[in-house]
Amino acid sequence: MPAVPSFIIEPLWDQFTVLLPDHEDAHPLGCHRPRIGDRVVFDKLVEVLVFGAAYVKIADATCSATTIRDRRDEWISAGLFEALEQLCLQAYDCICGLDLEDLTVDGCIVKAPCGGEAAGKSPVDRGKQGTKRSLLTDGAGVPLGCVSAPANRHDSVFLRPTLEKLGRLERWFGIGLPEKITVHLDAGYDSAKTRELLAELGCDGVISQKGCPLQAGARWVVERTNSWHNRGFKKLLVCTERRGRVIDAYVALANAVIIVRRLIRTAWTTHRWDTRPARRP
Repeated sequence: MPAVPSFIIEPLWDQFTVLLPDHEDAHPLGCHRPRIGDRVVFDKLVEVLVFGAAYVKIADATCSATTIRDRRDEWISAGLFEALEQLCLQAYDCICGLDLEDLTVDGCIVKAPCGGEAAGKSPVDRGKQGTKRSLLTDGAGVPLGCVSAPANRHDSVFLRPTLEKLGRLERWFGIGLPEKITVHLDAGYDSAKTRELLAELGCDGVISQKGCPLQAGARWVVERTNSWHNRGFKKLLVCTERRGRVIDAYVALANAVIIVRRLIRTAWTTHRWDTRPARRP
């Protein structure tokens, strides 16, 4: 069984192929082993993301663990994963439309047993190493951006850099965005500092009050997206990467998968195309 269904992975690969730079063979004699195909490495990285297994467990006769890591770092340096996520967001916005009037931000703490740049003592796991992801979604739960940090940092500290992820859409507050934007937050953001930041950015805030019973409201969509991250991608549930840029790359790839899946599911009831199957996948 493939790590990701073909109706999702094929559109992703088609977009990723456009982003790939031309490879130049610099070997003076040209007698070395042929370069492993990019599609083989891409599929291996998707397997690492979904199954959360070590690179040596995913490697086989077609591709070694060293090749997977080297190609991963090469693509990260070229910014391909972030660009892929951006293309998926643009496609979703063009076909379905992003709901930017209601934004939701929330933090999620996961295990980070290997430590690293984005690891710290987890307040919910007896002080063990953990990583926090501050996630921004639109009103339908489509991920717009994510900031990774040590688990011992407070959520409110990352509210500004998380909201700044909207800049990736080449639009900023008051420029191309809805006139009225409401940011939905949980009780962890219930502070004067948060309200001052929202007022500075020209946004309204719906913040759950501390000490009151659970108030989900419109904020439940970000909880669902966090669940998609953790239940669908074991590499994000147990973060074994030590470098922040690698973590961000895997989050971007996971977001791309989620966005394409949401795009297909939504467009199924709003659009028709010639090659659409008779049954919903």
